[in-house]
Amino acid sequence: MRRLADSLHAVVLTLWVGGLWTIGYLVAPTLFSTLADRALAGVVAGKLFALIGWVGVGGGAYLLIFMRLRHGAAVWRSWNFRVLLAMWLLAAASLFGIQPLMAQMKAEALPREVMESALRERFAVWHGISSILYLVQSLLGLWAVAAVARAKT
Repeated sequence: MRRLADSLHAVVLTLWVGGLWTIGYLVAPTLFSTLADRALAGVVAGKLFALIGWVGVGGGAYLLIFMRLRHGAAVWRSWNFRVLLAMWLLAAASLFGIQPLMAQMKAEALPREVMESALRERFAVWHGISSILYLVQSLLGLWAVAAVARAKT
């Protein structure tokens, strides 16, 4: 059972961090540079960001529980645990706080696109905050993957 938990830890971390980098830095920019309809690109990207948010919240919960069970109370002194906890909190804040707020602004702007409405500046601010939090989460993810790789060598 221990091997399965270890393997699942590696798979979940890979899925989460790999998904962050793939969606945020490959897929989303490709959508916006390829699709003529920026609103459609935004809708698709938004759904993908929500999906990776759920992967982060669910997968992060597993990783945190795994580490707590594996290392006991000493886990609180572990930088790896703290990095994963920070990533998890960022994922939750985005998924349950920022993304619903941005969706509400889009709905309030209807029938116009949010970037063509009076909510444009407010939406741009929250989009910027979301982007910064995503970048931080992505960089922490690289740190987490590197830490696991170092521990295995």
